[in-house]
Amino acid sequence: MADREQKTELLSKYKNENVSIEFLNDYPQLSSYKNAGALFILNNKINISEVQSFTTQPVFIHSVVSTLGDLNFPVNVSRINAWPTFLQRELWEVSTKDEVMVKNVFESIGWKYMVVPDEPGFIAARIIAMIINEAYFAFEDGVSSKEEIDVAMQLGTNYPYGPFEWAQKIGVHNIYDLLKKLNANSNRYAVAQAMENELVNIK
Repeated sequence: MADREQKTELLSKYKNENVSIEFLNDYPQLSSYKNAGALFILNNKINISEVQSFTTQPVFIHSVVSTLGDLNFPVNVSRINAWPTFLQRELWEVSTKDEVMVKNVFESIGWKYMVVPDEPGFIAARIIAMIINEAYFAFEDGVSSKEEIDVAMQLGTNYPYGPFEWAQKIGVHNIYDLLKKLNANSNRYAVAQAMENELVNIK
């Protein structure tokens, strides 16, 4: 289950011709796929009762902020990050209670993965959120314009996108939600006022 952009990202990296991938639009379609090798729910429409009906098949849900501990799902459910730009990454981060299950699924598809601790933001998303937040701090301090900061970061660090461009692709609200979750346990993740102001203006 994925939106149009996620489908495009997945198909850009999908290589194994021996594995069939079917895209579903809604949960009623799942009843026809109870024997699927694995289920990936990449959008934000996680229906808990439907997920729990898959009792043996591996289920991978898109959940960057909430952990498996928060969600209290059964052992066959694992977390991944399906934010825009993340599905096309060479290495997927997975939080799971069953590493053997994850290994079997990802190796059969031919995708590289790394099992990471069940923490908000995984690793990459947490780092990128901090980079974006620091760019907002620099912007509100008058260091430079958003456009110039984007160019400087791309040229200076070889990032695929500048921090503000990246924030727009991911969704500023997604970055904000992750930072607020992390900030509950550490002041290092305090949200820049410029980001808060931008979200207020968007609303």
